[in-house]
Amino acid sequence: MRTLDTSPVRLSPLYKERIDRLHTDKLKMNDIKMKVFDHLNFDDWGFVYFPDFKFTPEPNGPDGLVYGYRAIGKNFRRYLCEIPQYIHPASALGGAWIGQLTDFCRIGLPPEDDIDPETRACWAKYHTYPGFGGMNHCAGDINIGLSLGWGGILKKLRYYRELNAPADPAFYDGEEDLVLGIQTWVKGIADHARALAAGSASDEERANLLDIADMNDWLVENPPRTFREACQFLAHFQSVDRMYYVGGALDQLDEKLRPYYERDTEAGILTDEMAVWCIASLFFNDTHYSQIAGLTPDGSRDMTSRMSFIVLDAMHAIRIPVNIAVRVSDKLNETLLRRSLEYTIADGTGVDYSCNIGIEQGYMRNGYPEGLARQRIKVGCNWCCVCGHEYPLQDVTRANMGFALYWALQDIRKEPDKSTERLFELFKKHTQIIVDSIKRGYDRHYEVMGKDRPEIVYNLLMYGPVERGLNCSEGGVDILNFNIDGVALATVADSFAAIEQRIEREHRLTWEELFEALDANYEGYEPVRLMLKNINRFGSPDSLAEPWALRIRDFFVYACKHEGTPKHHLMIIPGLFSHGAIGEYGSRLPATPNGRKNYEPISHSNEPDPGFANGLNTFSPTLKASAVAIAQPGFGNSAPLHLDIDSEMLDKEGGIEALMALIHTHNHQGGTLINLNCLTKETLLEAHEDPSTHPDLLVRVTGYSAFFASLSKDYRQQIVDRFLSRESQS
Repeated sequence: MRTLDTSPVRLSPLYKERIDRLHTDKLKMNDIKMKVFDHLNFDDWGFVYFPDFKFTPEPNGPDGLVYGYRAIGKNFRRYLCEIPQYIHPASALGGAWIGQLTDFCRIGLPPEDDIDPETRACWAKYHTYPGFGGMNHCAGDINIGLSLGWGGILKKLRYYRELNAPADPAFYDGEEDLVLGIQTWVKGIADHARALAAGSASDEERANLLDIADMNDWLVENPPRTFREACQFLAHFQSVDRMYYVGGALDQLDEKLRPYYERDTEAGILTDEMAVWCIASLFFNDTHYSQIAGLTPDGSRDMTSRMSFIVLDAMHAIRIPVNIAVRVSDKLNETLLRRSLEYTIADGTGVDYSCNIGIEQGYMRNGYPEGLARQRIKVGCNWCCVCGHEYPLQDVTRANMGFALYWALQDIRKEPDKSTERLFELFKKHTQIIVDSIKRGYDRHYEVMGKDRPEIVYNLLMYGPVERGLNCSEGGVDILNFNIDGVALATVADSFAAIEQRIEREHRLTWEELFEALDANYEGYEPVRLMLKNINRFGSPDSLAEPWALRIRDFFVYACKHEGTPKHHLMIIPGLFSHGAIGEYGSRLPATPNGRKNYEPISHSNEPDPGFANGLNTFSPTLKASAVAIAQPGFGNSAPLHLDIDSEMLDKEGGIEALMALIHTHNHQGGTLINLNCLTKETLLEAHEDPSTHPDLLVRVTGYSAFFASLSKDYRQQIVDRFLSRESQS
């Protein structure tokens, strides 16, 4: 058995200079975008901005609407044929995306296919993000594309069109138009590369551009033969995927590229530094989500390979936002784990850590076998998927339990007898209303999305849609389930605990005084606000809030799981995830009994609020990790732990060994995902005050990474708050 090479790749001056140019020019491109868009509160989309490009769609519906396979396929094909070409001369790969098709083309649902007005009114009352009409948030198996190529996918479409002979071949018409458009665009990359080569004064640059031209000429019809061609195909997919509702799932990157790497290195046509350059170029193209490492389906071994280390080295070399997860298990290669942490400390952030026990055992609780659960890999901001087989539609809902509490408070103030138990019954009623409204939306989604706004890109790389002529949202794939994410867990739990402690146990406050303070947004009631806020909050030892958090979690999970959707009985998998938009989700929520004022941010996911330890000297990062672990929803969807570590204090706290132990411990506690930043207080505050002082500072916001300077002030503030709170400073 060959010994695994875990050594860092040493880059020669040629490849270091190429990757450094990609890094520098990414910053310049980002600066241009910031001048136009002001901020970018999401993962670092790799689009190249062409301000003068215009596209005129050909609508087929009312008010300029484009809907259905044929119209979308036709417009997408035209778009691909008309967009300007881009190739960075230092990249190993050609092509880029220059914006979303939906920036120019209103793709939607005709009015008759919308949800009923009563359900939409319910969503408005509770400020619900319903998931109805959500796009992407599933993942294809990239092996389908790598084995067939664009030409092979086209032949597959035509074969199944003839075999199935559908009465209405709209599915195949639309998908075929898309593939023909991709092929035209890929041929355009090759032609553009030759034109650039003809005008280049550098022999080295000219040779690289001609290689890109030859590679793309081949890939118009044929599957990739080499490692570099495989990376180029992935860049094609990334670009097309982003153009259609900014999809972002890439699959298990190290395993998918490993066979090409091993063949090419054995044949002597690929070196490790060339491989790092190709992967860095792929990251420059876009920051799609992917995983490295993880157990084989039978659980016998960890899949860490030389490719896993090359992916890490490419991330570290290019130093831009990259969304790679390491799947943690007891069999994980410890050198890979250590290397990833070394790079995170050096770069500010790096990979996140997807925990196998909580994800895999949780997914099995939905009735899926263990071998399948191990194949559910992290390919989204917080979410996992069985690539090519599952349509989970995760991270598109927000059931804001803060509004369930708000309406429960409005109800109880009318009742003569008040108690936290009665308030909780009312809270459950409103939570159930929110969850049921999302389920009704999913039933309608299942009925109309396939014919109106199909997953025209992902269908090509899934098992079933092409074979059946069905969109993956309507049964094209074998695994169909839907996610509902609850938010504001700690906000609500701390509110219940504050009422219980200050009103029911200590009698320091009455219900009437509480309502007066809430109605006034605590103006003139600062002592009351501080009294409510300064309890032992969720995450603190011996907190009254922890039992409330678990009761809230348990009822939310029950509301999601005790039955499927009312009409089509679709499976629901609960999650607790807020993304980074806690300010947005709190922006309409009035003051709450935990001392939070009107429209201030809600709590993150299922995490304690920043500063939850209230100055207790007993705090350590494990306290926060334990709170996040104990409040997991428990069915395989991630509820992440955010750790923002002062890198100057690492040596005092046990250094990398302590972080490695914490990651493994959180996995065994049932945690699902760890997002990690390692920064200094001085750097973070300086960059927050003036982002231009640190234009390439990298941070993880939630499950995604970004340039800190790209984020709005509000988004930056939540990271600062997490970092400066007591839990970050232990």
